[in-house]
Amino acid sequence: MVIKNFVRTFGALSLALTPLLSSPVAEAAPAPEVTTLADAVGLVKVTEEDRTGYTRSKFKHWNGGDDAGDGCNTRAEVLISEAVVVPTVEAGCKLTGGTWTSYYDGQEVTSAGSLDIDHMVPLAESWDSGASAWTAARREAYANDQGSTVSLVAVTARSNRQKSDQDPADWMPPSPEAQCRYVGEWVATKLRWGLTADDRELEALKVYSEGPCEDTIVRYTPAA
Repeated sequence: MVIKNFVRTFGALSLALTPLLSSPVAEAAPAPEVTTLADAVGLVKVTEEDRTGYTRSKFKHWNGGDDAGDGCNTRAEVLISEAVVVPTVEAGCKLTGGTWTSYYDGQEVTSAGSLDIDHMVPLAESWDSGASAWTAARREAYANDQGSTVSLVAVTARSNRQKSDQDPADWMPPSPEAQCRYVGEWVATKLRWGLTADDRELEALKVYSEGPCEDTIVRYTPAA
């Protein structure tokens, strides 16, 4: 009787433990690549750019964001995450209050409506340097990328529109204190998404990486 009871008990424990033992182990998030700016620039492949067929509508944005249950789109989620003083989120994801610092020009902003969410590497530039070959789903993922803190950035509408679709060979943030950070984040985004650079762009990046920004560290995780 004792043996039978032991068998029953052991069998029950085995059945209870089976789901635990057979459950897949959650995969750890990949560690970011960390390198110097000069080495990171050296990893960017060089090709000629081609804007044939580009339209902004080929990059669906803004979508429902990372949190489907918060009622906010990607733009609003980025504004909330980057706020120095977090805004109040009202019905319909209306943002009131809040304070932001636009790092391109060093301006303090107290109205969400005065900010643009800039794609670090503009949509048109990404098209030129590889995104033209992507699926629509991958372009949507790129346009709404919150998987990296540098892909999307809240900045003054004025600075974003001055930048437009230009690369660092033609435009840099007007605030000198922002330029090394900007170059590092530009290169990190290109590497994250496997985007290329043209000759002029690469030469501009080399000037910064070998001069005033030689101590800049680049961190990136390749996009899935």
